[in-house]
Order: sequence, then C-alpha cells, then structure tokens
Amino acid sequence: MRLSLNIKYFLTFLIFGLCCFLCISTIASQLMMNNAISTKAADFYQEGIWLTDQYVGSYFEKQEDRKAREAIQSQLSSLDVYLDARIWLISRDGERILDSRALDAQQERLPIPEFNSVLPGGKYYMIGDFFGMFSEDTLSVLVPVSHNYHVRGYIAIHTPMSVIVRDKEGYLFSFYVTMVLLLGLAFLFAASNWLMVFRPIRRMRKGAGEYALGNYSTPIHLNREDELGFLADTMDFMAQSLKDQDEDQRKLISNISHDFRSPLTSIKGYIEAMLDGTIPFEMQEKYLNIVLRETERLTKLTSGLLVLNSIDPKQNRLSKSRFDINTVIKNTAAAFEGTCTSKRIFIELLFTDWESYVYADMGKIQQVLYNLIDNAIKFSQPDSVITIETTTKYEKIFVSVRDTGIGIPKDSLNKIWERFYKSDASRGKDKSGTGLGLAIVKEILQLHNENINVISTEGVGTEFIFSLNRAAENENE
Repeated sequence: MRLSLNIKYFLTFLIFGLCCFLCISTIASQLMMNNAISTKAADFYQEGIWLTDQYVGSYFEKQEDRKAREAIQSQLSSLDVYLDARIWLISRDGERILDSRALDAQQERLPIPEFNSVLPGGKYYMIGDFFGMFSEDTLSVLVPVSHNYHVRGYIAIHTPMSVIVRDKEGYLFSFYVTMVLLLGLAFLFAASNWLMVFRPIRRMRKGAGEYALGNYSTPIHLNREDELGFLADTMDFMAQSLKDQDEDQRKLISNISHDFRSPLTSIKGYIEAMLDGTIPFEMQEKYLNIVLRETERLTKLTSGLLVLNSIDPKQNRLSKSRFDINTVIKNTAAAFEGTCTSKRIFIELLFTDWESYVYADMGKIQQVLYNLIDNAIKFSQPDSVITIETTTKYEKIFVSVRDTGIGIPKDSLNKIWERFYKSDASRGKDKSGTGLGLAIVKEILQLHNENINVISTEGVGTEFIFSLNRAAENENE
C-alpha cells in the first residue's frame, strides 16, 4: 500500500504523540512515584529526628510522669496534623507506647508482632503493612530514639500509599497538560513546515509529472530564495532545456528525412526510368553519373552524422600533442590544389611567426581546417582569394579563414552551427553540402574548450576565427 508523504508525516507525528504519552504514563510516572516516596520518607525522617531531639529523647526516663506523656502526646498529635501522617512511639521491645491519633495519653501498650528495627533492604523506610499493623500499603519511616548513647525506642511515621499516589497524580496531571501544550506547538510547527516544504514539493512533483509526459510549458517557479526555490528554478531550466532539445531533435529528424529523401528520390526515379526504357541506352551514362553523385552525397552525409555522433564530451578522449599549426595549415590547403585550380581560386597564407606550436588533437584540428577551407571555396567566386592567417596573442594562437564570397545573411549567423542548416542564399551554390560541416567544427572546438567566431557581410565575404592553446616548449603530452 502506497502512502503519500503527507500521510507518512501525519502518522509520524501521531506516533510521536503516542510515544510521548506512553513515556509519561509509564516511565515518567514510575520515576515520579519513586521520587515522591524518597522525598516523603526523607521529610518524615527529618521530622522524626527533630521530634526525638526536642521531646522524645528523655521521655523514657520519666515515662510514668502523666504530664510528660500528655506533652509528648500533644506534640505527636500536632505533628500528625502538620504531616498528615500517623506517628507512633515504639519501645525497644516492639510495643506501641503512644499513638498520635489516640484520644488521650493514657493508652494501653500494643505489641507489634514480629517487629524488627532493621527494615528490609537496610533502609530507614518500608512500604507494606508494617508487620501486619495496617490493611493497606503504607509508607512507614522508622527513626531510632537515642538518649545517653543508648537506643531507648523508635519513632514510626506512617502515611497510606494512596496519599502519595494522589500527590503523584497531581504532579503527573501537570505533565499531561504540558505535554498537550507542547504537542499543540509541535502541530503548529508541523503545519507551518508543511506549508513551507510539502506544498512546494507537491508542486514540484506535479511539475515533474508533467515533464515526464512531455509537457514542458508549465513552469514551477516558486519565487523563493532558499534551496527549494533553487531546485524549482533548476527544474524549470531543465524543462526549458528538454523542450529545446525536443524541438532540436524533431528539427534534426525533419532535416535528416529531407536530406535523405531528395537524393533517394532522384536515384529511384532515374533507375526506374532506365529500367522501363524512358531513358534510352545512349543517355544512361549521363544519368548514372547523377546517381553516382547522389550516392556520394548520401555517403558524405552518413559519414558526417557518424563524426558528430562520435564527438561526445563525456566519452570522447582527445589525443593531444604539440605540433606546428602552420605546417598543418599548409598541408590541408595543399589538398585543395586541384579544386582551387579548376575554380581559379588562390589561397594566401599569412603567418606572423615561422612556426606556431599549439597543444591540441592534430587530427581533429585538421578536420576543422578542412571543413572551413572547403566551405570558403564552395561560396567563393572564381578569380578570388581565400586568406588563412595565424596570429599569436599571449597564451593563445588565433587562426583565421577569410573569403570574399557571397557572405551569410545577418539573421542566419546564429543558426549556421545547427546541424543540417543551410541559409537560403547558400542553397543555390551548395548542391552537394550536407549542412554538417560547421556543426562538426563547433563540436570539435568545444571539445577543446575553445571558441570560434564568425564575421560576415552579404556580398563582401565571411571570416571564421578560432583559438587554440599555445604549447610550451617542453610540452609533449
């Protein structure tokens, strides 16, 4: 059976209250009873000592004196009223000589059966019937009466246990009232805690349920400055990120479907036309070359997707080393010699230093340069110049690839890093492009914790600038 957090919290509070009640009614009650007995016994013992010192000590030498007996009887009766306890004067042989509740001082001696001045446990008080003299449990305190260094008798002070229990219950009632007040305060604390904690948690749980269903449009937003407010803001940020990721995924699938569908449709159409004879045999070579170019485009598109999928900042490990970026630029530019010759495009290399050593993954940086140069050639006019420049500033080396091509529209500058994105101005020239080149460039540089910027003006040209860490002279790893 599943229980909500509110029910668990309420049950915990209820169990806490019951435990408090049980503790007070058992442990606290017993402790108070023991304390009440020991306190009452100690008070009786002190009164017995006082009575012995003041009046009873010399009584046994003149106990036949009527006036002495009446004086002692009067003192015992007065102390009986004061202590609300029955007081006996007992002889050393175990006979009751005087009783504080007798009508006069002339009373018969009453023997106490099996009287023993040494009480059980060696204490000065006992709980019971006092050697069969009472019909109910009684607290009895026995105080020896000494005179001239000899024990002449005993003072016994008795009070029913029911009186002590009644006093204890009175004190215990105060504990119960205090406990009820404390539980009331605890309930107010629990209610305020519920308002401050559980309501926001319930709201965040509801929001998380909506996010799990794919509904990211309802923010939680608690307007709080504490940990719960920070958690709610984090969840709102997560929802917005998931929403953006979901939109990017849909857009990515749409772009992939579009870019795969176009060449596949062309390939299917041309092959069907050749098979049913619509395209005559003497023209099939032309259309087979078109099919070949479309398959190459699909291969290039698939390779680009595999490259992007392999660049994972959490899993991918860079193979960094110290190398001369100028040499890598020269070698990469040389790979485009044939293309540049056919389009009458010249690549100009400008290096501030003869050698510029960087610390990075050479293979991946070479891929960055290849994509940027390929992009520049693709959108440059014939008889134009592409400039590749390196400059050193402090601990960074900046690489610039600048062309004088068609440029990028201003509203497209922030979108060119998206996968499969192609601006409207570039679609006419970029027949074989996949829209993945700049996305790969961005991912590789982010993997190196480096930045890349773009400056472009339509009809003038475009410049891409990225940075790399400058390598120390003894840095080989």
